[in-house]
Amino acid sequence: MADQNGHIDLGPPRDTAAGLGFPGPPPPIYTCTLTPELVAKAREELQEKPEWRLRDVQALRDMILKDHPNLRTRLDDAFLLRFLRARKFDYDRALQLLLNYHASRRAWPEVFQDLKPSTVKHVLDLGFLTVLPRPDPQGRYILCLRPGKWKPNDYPFVDNIRAIYLTLEKLIQPEETQVNGVVILVDYAGVGLSQASNPGPLLAKKVVGILQDGFPIRIKAVNIINEPRIFKGIFAIIKPFLKEKMAERYVLHGSDLASLHRVIPQSVLPQEYGGVSGRLDMSAWSRTLLEAEEEFVVEFCQPDPLEGVIMPDALLFEGEQGGAHGEDSFRHLRSQLYYCY
Repeated sequence: MADQNGHIDLGPPRDTAAGLGFPGPPPPIYTCTLTPELVAKAREELQEKPEWRLRDVQALRDMILKDHPNLRTRLDDAFLLRFLRARKFDYDRALQLLLNYHASRRAWPEVFQDLKPSTVKHVLDLGFLTVLPRPDPQGRYILCLRPGKWKPNDYPFVDNIRAIYLTLEKLIQPEETQVNGVVILVDYAGVGLSQASNPGPLLAKKVVGILQDGFPIRIKAVNIINEPRIFKGIFAIIKPFLKEKMAERYVLHGSDLASLHRVIPQSVLPQEYGGVSGRLDMSAWSRTLLEAEEEFVVEFCQPDPLEGVIMPDALLFEGEQGGAHGEDSFRHLRSQLYYCY
């Protein structure tokens, strides 16, 4: 929760269900910070057994050291647990997720080069995104995106992606988020044709690929509000790259706030969305990210972690193969956008 200075508390873990502050990451020497209720939830939903947790982490660590000894990656317990939880403690799938996580940096340097909060301050200042200070009743923090705040002549769209990625990196640090997942709320108010035609299919494919197969986070729902008629064209760009399970988690509410309140209670929503949690504060999360500058410098402003690493033949990111086909698809979809508009 934002304090009087507009900060979201990142100190010791707190009772997040009561909305008392965004929890901090686990301690440097790993000690489980999950409540008994979340331990039980992780056991049921993620196949995480507390008595085997460190054994499982060591097994993944051994696989990395044996199969990819040149991979420059963190090997501490807390970091590797993110990938095991995201793949329900399947060692092979967790390892592939870790490789995809690092491969995304090589495949998309315009996003990951010099990735730190100060480089996206203009995105934060514009109000493109924030994280609501209180989690929902399931303990899931809500990432709020407002694409209508951005105009193509403001800055490249890829800067928005950089800000989203940094936000997800910060959100995934606490164990609570690793177990509960996150909810995304997208407000399309003010989105016109110029925004709708960004991103194109190739950019959309990369974003969806990272979120589905290259980042250790559980996206439990994507709620869309105030979507214009042209959203059909926007979704037509995204949907071909969504897995069936993820596509089913998209919920379109239009301007019906009562529909939104059935899935996100008013107690955690700001007044702008019919809630009772005060005005929408865009500055608190901005401060949280900017104060984490140093940790992101350590994490992302380093040499290529895959340098010298031999990757599997089939990997998530395949460069720009099929680019001509993608451009043809984009031209077709753009004509659809004009028709909807």
